[in-house]
Amino acid sequence: MSISLNVNGKAVSVEAEPDTPLLWVLREDVGLTGTKFGCGVAACGACSVHVDGQITRSCSIAIADVAGKNVTTIEGLKSADGQGDPRRHRPSGDSGDGSGMMADNPNPPSDETATVPVRKKGVKRRAFLIGGIAVVGAGLFGIKLADSSAAKKAVELTTGKGEHSFATWLKIAEDDQITIYSPHTDIGQGSARSMNLQITGGSSALRFTGQKTFQMVGAATRAVLIEVAAKRLSVPATELTTADSKVLHAKSGKALRYGELAAEAATMSLESDPRLKNPKDYKIMRQSMPRLDLPAKVDGSAQYGMDFKVPDMRVATIMAAPVRGGKLTSVDPAPAMAVKGVEKVIKLDNAVAVVAKGYWSALSGLRSLSPQFSDGGNAGFSTASIFKAYDDLIAKGEPDGEAGEGDVQAALGAKPIEAKYQVPFLHHAMMEPFALTAHFKDGKLNLWGGMQDPLASKMLATEVSGLDADNVTFHPMLIGGSFGRRLPMYMEIVEQVTKLVTTAAPVELIWSREEEVQQGAYRPQSAAILKAAIGKDGKIAAYLNDYAQTESAESETTFIYDLPVVARRHYEYASNQQTGAWRSVNSTQQGFYNESFMDELAHAAKADPVDFRRKHLKPGSRHLKVLEEVAKRSGWGAPLPEGVGRGVAIVESFKTIVAHVIEASVKEDGSPKVLKVTTVVDAGSIVNPDGAAAQIEGGTIMGLSSAIGEAITLDKGAVQQSNLTDYPILKLADAPPVHDIHFIESGANMGGIGEPGVPPAAPALANALFAVTGKRIRSLPLLTQAKV
Repeated sequence: MSISLNVNGKAVSVEAEPDTPLLWVLREDVGLTGTKFGCGVAACGACSVHVDGQITRSCSIAIADVAGKNVTTIEGLKSADGQGDPRRHRPSGDSGDGSGMMADNPNPPSDETATVPVRKKGVKRRAFLIGGIAVVGAGLFGIKLADSSAAKKAVELTTGKGEHSFATWLKIAEDDQITIYSPHTDIGQGSARSMNLQITGGSSALRFTGQKTFQMVGAATRAVLIEVAAKRLSVPATELTTADSKVLHAKSGKALRYGELAAEAATMSLESDPRLKNPKDYKIMRQSMPRLDLPAKVDGSAQYGMDFKVPDMRVATIMAAPVRGGKLTSVDPAPAMAVKGVEKVIKLDNAVAVVAKGYWSALSGLRSLSPQFSDGGNAGFSTASIFKAYDDLIAKGEPDGEAGEGDVQAALGAKPIEAKYQVPFLHHAMMEPFALTAHFKDGKLNLWGGMQDPLASKMLATEVSGLDADNVTFHPMLIGGSFGRRLPMYMEIVEQVTKLVTTAAPVELIWSREEEVQQGAYRPQSAAILKAAIGKDGKIAAYLNDYAQTESAESETTFIYDLPVVARRHYEYASNQQTGAWRSVNSTQQGFYNESFMDELAHAAKADPVDFRRKHLKPGSRHLKVLEEVAKRSGWGAPLPEGVGRGVAIVESFKTIVAHVIEASVKEDGSPKVLKVTTVVDAGSIVNPDGAAAQIEGGTIMGLSSAIGEAITLDKGAVQQSNLTDYPILKLADAPPVHDIHFIESGANMGGIGEPGVPPAAPALANALFAVTGKRIRSLPLLTQAKV
């Protein structure tokens, strides 16, 4: 039927079925993609619009119900100068910190520069993520530096007329424009603004590529520019300095631009170990820089993977076996084919997909089906059965791996202090569900989407399609969140869309939020039994951590305490669920276990929790300095209002030490209320203070969210949760109103910053709740366990 409405002040007439949600009419028929698909059940707010001035979740209102009404989307809320104002429209559920839908825009529109200080004339710098280039053939970064033919090809692909390449990472144009190529995708953390001052995953972008590559290449390039300038000016290189894209000679007052030196400098060999700039001479590093990507994300013009459109595109959605490991045994396609707009029902080995002219038609068709799946023999798995298996393995006492020092069993004695801890599977719950577009034409396959490792995604599509690598091109798009979920080894969607696409038309495969929740690559369900003995001096004499989960945590976690006898033992057990990297990986489980148990031991020793930790950290260590600083800044020991408790936790992960002190109370329903977080961080050195603080804050909130209410549970082999309604994410109203973050510049090797804020959050909160209630919480989520 034809329906008329007014969208952003313009009359619009669309042909749509009356029950089609407004969201999909706006996105697919009107072409306004600023309104996002987040959940489809009005739980996240990503789809919010104004209907006749009232905030409305467009995913849950039918187009027939808005006929003749005025609809205003985020694109319609731009101010007079064309810039979006985030204060005027922030959908409910969006924290506004860039951690949800907001992944960095590699190609910000030119008008974004109006929001930042104007640079000096002649200095034009631009940073491109690999998202600004198509990953073709071997890929720009799929080369070894020693492979001269590959390096030559990379230079040819990226260097145009009047541009000159340095180590394939950097090029300088004759007009002084500098371009930096980075292999890292940005998933909202703003690394594009930090990388150009210094593999997405493992908090590695700044500390590895930034520090170990960009800084070295930049210093080596500066050295050859100086060398060429010295020759042209007939002066010693030692008399030259650089600033504002120029090589300067103070004695004569002469200067040469980088652009006029670049051609000759690019023919010279770069030093492998150049002299780096002294930190005291930094002009940009360690300064907070404006986020040029944000205006496009606020006004809806930024294009994420789900926003990509090509002519004649079809949309598909999919349902896999609810019990992972099961297979599709039968399905009658007739009900789906009766839905208007549906064109195909495609059977895969363990899933069924529906292809249609739009997403709502595809989803309606899929929901009309009654596919039958086997359980793959996995119906016996449940949350309870997995924890029981963990207990049995630990009781058997035959670990798969162990670390530590000393005879822990002898040192524990006959009556050690003992506690059992448990944590559930955790989901990534990224704001943008999976979406990937594929087009197969003339023997070539093109894919578009937001992936954490574009090159590996391309190679997976190459393997599935059977095509030669030079005939497969992956076009990276902005990513609406990831936290480890969008790594190709954890993503069936690359394989699925490659199998669905034909020569008939390009296909965009979109996962429903239900599919995204129930087919995750979760943080492992885990359990630990901890034992310790305390000597007469009030110090720990022996410490044992027996933990069971899918894989060992030893290579990714750091035990920070200096103890005479300690052992960590891993017991391996795998269920039918796929587990994968989750923000801060195994440091969250181990952080909760060790820092909660340290509080228990302090209580048993009748010691203050901070003093007790202080006794077990090496004098003069970075850990001790962080602990003492967070105690001082939080006012540790000062009186608190009645009903408020204070808890501490300190964890090292990714070479960064983070301590939280949390003040919390218990609400009437028994759930915790976080009132204040004080955080001290030693990451060695900070490149962009504002960006680093945002990462720590976002990580802390994610850690609190997972601790308070998140859990993936199993029954008869299937995930019980289905959407954000039963996998609750911490809402803005429940986020800590005060978060004081302080960085210590210790001069140590640079650590990661994107993940280390997560691990101390859960134990610090649990310890604060114990201080309020006297109840020790040893399993997550906390939910209402603190209720007295």
